[in-house]
Amino acid sequence: MSERISSGGSPAIQAVGVVKTFREVTALDGVDLTVGSGTLAALLGPNGAGKTTLVRIIATLTRPDAGRIRVLGYDVATEPALVRARIGLTGQYAGLDEELGGQDNLVLIGRLAGLRRRQAYQRAAELAETFGLTDAVDRAVRSYSGGIRRRLDLAASLMTRPGLLVLDEPTTGLDPASRQQLWAALAGLRAEGTTMLLTTQYLEEADRFADAVHVLDRGRIVASGTAAQLKACVGSRVAEIRLDDPAVVPAAARTLARRLSLPLAEIRTDAGAGQLSLAARHGTATLLAMATALQADGIGVSDLSLRLPSLDEAFLALTGAGTAA
Repeated sequence: MSERISSGGSPAIQAVGVVKTFREVTALDGVDLTVGSGTLAALLGPNGAGKTTLVRIIATLTRPDAGRIRVLGYDVATEPALVRARIGLTGQYAGLDEELGGQDNLVLIGRLAGLRRRQAYQRAAELAETFGLTDAVDRAVRSYSGGIRRRLDLAASLMTRPGLLVLDEPTTGLDPASRQQLWAALAGLRAEGTTMLLTTQYLEEADRFADAVHVLDRGRIVASGTAAQLKACVGSRVAEIRLDDPAVVPAAARTLARRLSLPLAEIRTDAGAGQLSLAARHGTATLLAMATALQADGIGVSDLSLRLPSLDEAFLALTGAGTAA
């Protein structure tokens, strides 16, 4: 059984100047990343930012071309076996044997990881109870729903009590109820002090659960901090206006850009909802200026408000991307 890493020790992950290229494509271009022990850190980035490559290097599935990463005190390049023995990895898709039952999958993984037969069965029973799988462990995995598969996959990654759990988009494709069940299980692990590194398409998960958020863009970490700190980069408030006619959202955005002397890229639009939003650098004055500009061009406004920024807006401000996938 591997040792646990206390929250007061060295960083669980320490990456310095990590570079990885694939032919002419630079996936990682000097990544520096620190994840504290006992914390849940979220790694966000647009498509092609390098998240999967970084996760694979941390999990010793890919070697970096330059730089250094230490995981739980061990070098991923020179001590990969020691790293693998101390981490758990849950990917986007459940890596399970479809023909075996849930318990057999857990026991098999435990035995491959070096647990004795009795230890493996005992640990499998503990995890089945923790993740609400006791009614399903005797059935073949092929009969499982997506949510149960994901919970079983997470349980499998915990068979050896890893010091670090890497969660690569663990809730992708799950319905809201299954996502809630999975996060309830993860909350228990967090309370026990398990260190977790999360990549996710759902920024509200990072906003709600992460102790620290790291934004990766074009192969580099462009921002790190708490969700509140990253949201502060957008501005203290966001001015949001809903139009009478959603069809004129593009024209309204051009009006605001022209009359307020703003780059069009700073104006966020939601054509479906008939909304436009903008960082309210001057609070209420910004909101009133938006309404006045639109009305001057004959564009009707049905509602206007000031609100706190979301992590999605901070993400867009930092990367200019359209998605966090």
